Amino acid sequence: MAASCSKLVLLACCLLILVAAASTAAGHGVQPLSRIAIHRARVALEASAAVWASPELLGSKPTLIAVSNKIAFANPKAPVYPRLAQGKSWNEMTVTWTSGYDINEAYPFVEWGMKWSPAVRTAAGTVTFDRESICERDGSNEYSNYQPGSLNTTDTLIKDLDNIDIVFHIGDISYANGYISQWDQFTQQVEEITSRVPYMIASGNHERDWPNTGSFYNGTDSGGECGVLAETMYYTPTENRANYWYSTDYGMFRFCIADSEHDWREGTEQYKFIENCLATVDRKKQPWLIFMAHRVLGYSSDFFYAQSGLFQEPMGRESLQKLWQKYRVDLAFYGHVHNYERTCPIYEKQCVSSEKSHYTGTMNGTIHVVVGGGGSHLSNFSVEVPAWSVYREMDYGFVKLTAFNYSSLLYEYKRSSDGKVYDSFTVHREYRDVLACVKDSCPPITPRA
Repeated sequence: MAASCSKLVLLACCLLILVAAASTAAGHGVQPLSRIAIHRARVALEASAAVWASPELLGSKPTLIAVSNKIAFANPKAPVYPRLAQGKSWNEMTVTWTSGYDINEAYPFVEWGMKWSPAVRTAAGTVTFDRESICERDGSNEYSNYQPGSLNTTDTLIKDLDNIDIVFHIGDISYANGYISQWDQFTQQVEEITSRVPYMIASGNHERDWPNTGSFYNGTDSGGECGVLAETMYYTPTENRANYWYSTDYGMFRFCIADSEHDWREGTEQYKFIENCLATVDRKKQPWLIFMAHRVLGYSSDFFYAQSGLFQEPMGRESLQKLWQKYRVDLAFYGHVHNYERTCPIYEKQCVSSEKSHYTGTMNGTIHVVVGGGGSHLSNFSVEVPAWSVYREMDYGFVKLTAFNYSSLLYEYKRSSDGKVYDSFTVHREYRDVLACVKDSCPPITPRA
């Protein structure tokens, strides 16, 4: 596998982010199910959720238009929505699916095998959740409208799926926000992708955040899910599912996926994980080192971030930038804000290269990318364009990385509407370039006495 061309796609259907921006969300966009008043599946429907017909409403002579036959699922317990996930190592794979069977009725198994070899049956485990597993029962019956662009993104990925090896969805996965039926809708929407290639996710505010539940932010964006549904629906090789950070190697890539909904600052458990993930990669086997998180822990000229003057999530890069530099992280990807932006190779707010499309030799900094146009309504940029912003646009799209070999990488940003490339660059460097010292990447040398 290491000798072959590795291709992957990164996208983020991420929804707005800081509390000040949240108030504008409800009026944006139309989703596939938006004409249906979907009420929380974990809360019984109340009388206010129905329309009661009466002569006052229908008139004095109502007319019966049609009567439906009794409706039932043909096979309500069939296993559906298969989802593949990459393990920590290149030769590990997990298959997850949704089924109506109880463990007392049937024992699940997976039948698998290498091509042209006999199939092997492996026993599978069962993970369930109920409303007591989530944050709390809050009695809400509101519903939301999101994801106007997600179907275009899904369709475009499916068209190119033969040229994709693995997909990363960096948080804000389904925007269910507590409506369990929306998870069924989304897993069905992406089934053609998840059943063919590993579909790896990160935790976002719309999966995890809820007051007083251990999340770093006390917002209500998860609708009471507290990460339980995302952790159950999609497998990731985490040490602890409640802490949604993990690493995985695929082909010539090492991915370090952080959980921006838990504290990442220096001295925390997650900070130790991030440093260990970056420090332990063998750059001879995985020369391309990638960092990912949902919230923008690096750089963004999104309007809200620009208003704060930080151009990042508060406290975002202060602890992490020295790790990115020390361990020579090539690319850092984020979602959360709904637009696309790429920086120059940057360190401490300064571009370390004037090149924009062809990078060769030693990379003196990390390129930061916001790829947040997976599906939800789009976010405005600041009027002023920072010097470190190479390319930015408000549109739906995703990023594709292709490693041709250990020294050549192609980066492409494609719009979901037509699948065409609108931003790209190449990197060519040798192993000695990875080892070369740049500012703050190598320990100081103490002269001998």
